[in-house]
Amino acid sequence: MLTYILFVVGLVLLVFGATWLVEGASSLAKKLNIPDLIIGLTIVAFGTSTPELVVNLLAGSSGQTDIAIGNVVGSNIFNVLFILGIAAILKPVNAQLNTTWKEIPLALLAAIVLGICANDMLFDGAAKSQLTRTDGMILLAFFGIFMYYIVDVARNSKEQAEQFNVMPLWKSIGYIAVGLVGLIFGGQWIVDGAVMMAKSAGLSEAVIGLTIVAAGTSLPELATSAVAAYKGNSDIALGNVVGSNIFNIFFILGVTSTLYDLPFRPEANVDILMNIFTSTLLFIFLFTGSGRKINKIEGGIFICIYIGYVAYLLMQQ
Repeated sequence: MLTYILFVVGLVLLVFGATWLVEGASSLAKKLNIPDLIIGLTIVAFGTSTPELVVNLLAGSSGQTDIAIGNVVGSNIFNVLFILGIAAILKPVNAQLNTTWKEIPLALLAAIVLGICANDMLFDGAAKSQLTRTDGMILLAFFGIFMYYIVDVARNSKEQAEQFNVMPLWKSIGYIAVGLVGLIFGGQWIVDGAVMMAKSAGLSEAVIGLTIVAAGTSLPELATSAVAAYKGNSDIALGNVVGSNIFNIFFILGVTSTLYDLPFRPEANVDILMNIFTSTLLFIFLFTGSGRKINKIEGGIFICIYIGYVAYLLMQQ
């Protein structure tokens, strides 16, 4: 029971830890006269991905590689099917031209590249499949291209950069320290809890990573997208989800597999294909109906597919 309690507390610490880290680091950067645009593209963008990164690094260091890969792939599936599904049910989700023609195809490319890098047995005839340091460096190279694109889009955008509050120096450092502590302890409790839950429920670590851990580390994206959709800023909701999916594969898995070899089970190709399918379906939905948008019916379809996917995972166990 203590393990389950710590798992829930870990989720809370992970979410709030990321928030405190971003606020403290943004304030400190602002105090150092770093432009808001750079803060938004670096500290905020990376900060919101720290839950997935911390969980992956801790899982990789302790040999729980199924959780590491499942966390990223499961988060991407959860982001599109559940988060965008909820956002579209609240209000139709509109897409900007760049998101439709560049960012969504890039998210699809990320899923395909991951499938290629992870399947050494299929493509190279190797004795086993795994994400190695070489694969990690390839993913990080793609991430560098993505960041170059994001900086170029932001510099040419007519929209005002987000404004960041400046706190006293001691408070900024305190926020950063508390945020890091929350992330470390929260991440460790989540990994330990996931392993314990898998054993007690008779489920694999991969399934726990694909579902509970993935949903938990995606809570910041869920909150951001739901609020944005409710306020009518649906393009922010879509951009947040798509950007997170690209970050998860190219950066989170890139960093993790550069530091640790991540064995890949052939059975996990079902989840890779599901990730590819969700990105493809998202692209298709933007061209059905009127205009580039995801309506409430399509949002409901996303939710139903996600429920069916989770049911399939549980049935396989």
